[in-house]
Amino acid sequence: MAFASPQLEAVFARAIAHRGLHDAAAGVIENTRSAFAAALHAGFGMECDLQISADGEAMVFHDFTLDRLTTSSGRVDQMTANQIRHVSFKAGGDRIQSLAELLMQVEGQQALVVEVKSRFDGNTAICTRIAALVKAYSGPLALKSFDPAMIRALRAAGVARPLGIVAMNAYEYPDYAGLSAEQKHALGNLLHFGETRPDFLSWKHQDLPSAAPYLCRSQLGLPVMGWTIRSAEEAARARPHIDQIVFEGFQPP
Repeated sequence: MAFASPQLEAVFARAIAHRGLHDAAAGVIENTRSAFAAALHAGFGMECDLQISADGEAMVFHDFTLDRLTTSSGRVDQMTANQIRHVSFKAGGDRIQSLAELLMQVEGQQALVVEVKSRFDGNTAICTRIAALVKAYSGPLALKSFDPAMIRALRAAGVARPLGIVAMNAYEYPDYAGLSAEQKHALGNLLHFGETRPDFLSWKHQDLPSAAPYLCRSQLGLPVMGWTIRSAEEAARARPHIDQIVFEGFQPP
């Protein structure tokens, strides 16, 4: 793969630890300072997720609600950043970080892939905050989202980093229950491509090979990362169709 820019090449240079190098059995929880520290120590790139707080801060957390991982409950976007920082995880001693804090932790030591979460409700306010935070960051960094509106908003906010689309063939998860069949078809077939012009793709590995990522990779030279790889066997099966893995539950060589 001939990468379009040194930034993109650096992002794809090493395997990417999904939500950091987490291990719940060992008390290292996903998307925490400990998980990112483990990824840095092992020499992997890392992925994180961002949710917006009630006061517009970009917080490093995957779920829309606090219930699954923390001792608290309720929607993340209905709490201020300061309130979120004081929430305790059910295991481990970490607190939820902001993107600003994560950038200071990583300091360009390894690549960081930032997934911007979305409710597909048209709210792209987090993108302005992200743009301000990554502007002065000097390390390898890319941003991606399932929601094309987020990619358009990030570009409009002046983000000069690689921007990617996360996708899959079928949108059957509960997060996408509010989308129409037409919207799901458009997402799975990248019908927004003319508007989003992504620099890379992040595709569900079980759906590969698939027409949209195959054509983007083979004809347009867009690199593809496969998610979420959970074994060496899955990595080997996906390898002919992708340029890097997003992994968890094992450590690739």
